[in-house]
Amino acid sequence: QVQLEESGGDLVQPGGSLRLSCTASGSIFSFNPMGWYRQAPGKQRELVAAISSGSTDYADSVKGRFTVSRDYAKKMVYLQMNSLKPEDTAVYYCYAKTGLRNQNHYWGQGTQVTVSS
Repeated sequence: QVQLEESGGDLVQPGGSLRLSCTASGSIFSFNPMGWYRQAPGKQRELVAAISSGSTDYADSVKGRFTVSRDYAKKMVYLQMNSLKPEDTAVYYCYAKTGLRNQNHYWGQGTQVTVSS
């Protein structure tokens, strides 16, 4: 079992920055994928950024603005968000996958990011 807890969501003006953090507990290892999804009102949940064994992947909409990173020793994953836009407003969820085929999916409770002037 894996438990995930996010923090760092806030109200920020367009062009501003935020750093989200996610703390994992339980059986999570460096080769297990972790990352961030987001869900805006009335929209489907979408993958924002993923990291596994040092490799990263990003949604096209956040490339060049967001950076995902991990502290393997602390079992934490971060999302540095720069040049935020109103369309980045969403609930951001930390996720982790475990199992031989990454068949076990775990989610945090979500943290609200609002980009507005």
